[in-house]
Amino acid sequence: MIIPYEQLSSDALQGLIEEFITREGTDYGLEEISLSTKVEQVKNQLKRREVVVVFDETTESVSILSRRDAELLEQDSAT
Repeated sequence: MIIPYEQLSSDALQGLIEEFITREGTDYGLEEISLSTKVEQVKNQLKRREVVVVFDETTESVSILSRRDAELLEQDSAT
């Protein structure tokens, strides 16, 4: 289920974004980007609806997914 990011508190959204960014633990980019810059990039992606906040009722967990992946998950759960 897609949840509008605006419904999250600023602290909850910050924590979710930081967890999303640091999930893999390694940055393989050509240049190192600060955590604060990455957080702003994800916030901008949320504003543009490129990524969305998703609540998984089965695991009772929240994550950030690309809009496309979230829509595919919703289609799969509807069938």
